[in-house]
Amino acid sequence: MERRIINPWQWQDARNYVQAVEVTHATGTLYVSGQTAIDDNGLSSQEGMREQLQQSIANLENVITQSGYQLSNIVRLNIYTVSAAELFENFDIFQQWIVNNDIKQASTVLEVNHLFETLKVELEATVVK
Repeated sequence: MERRIINPWQWQDARNYVQAVEVTHATGTLYVSGQTAIDDNGLSSQEGMREQLQQSIANLENVITQSGYQLSNIVRLNIYTVSAAELFENFDIFQQWIVNNDIKQASTVLEVNHLFETLKVELEATVVK
């Protein structure tokens, strides 16, 4: 797989995402459903945004690695949240995870009216090989 990052500007670098990712010669593509703060028993978290973001990241990691893909090969990562303000108050967790795993992804953050049950954040990814 070959990946080319397209950034006509530099300002997005401080926000830990890229404007576009071109992928050629991929041998596989994994489309990951939105991952949330649901535990191994299928129970939705009652915790705050910070804890839910941590659990959502852990669940996303689990699906990707169990599929035989690498976190560094995430090329698209959409974030759905019921509160962009709360998400950005806790965004250090997300940004540190991006940096630690050398992820260079195109991203969109969307504030929505409601997620399933008590959930506050959902992460949806596309990963390539």
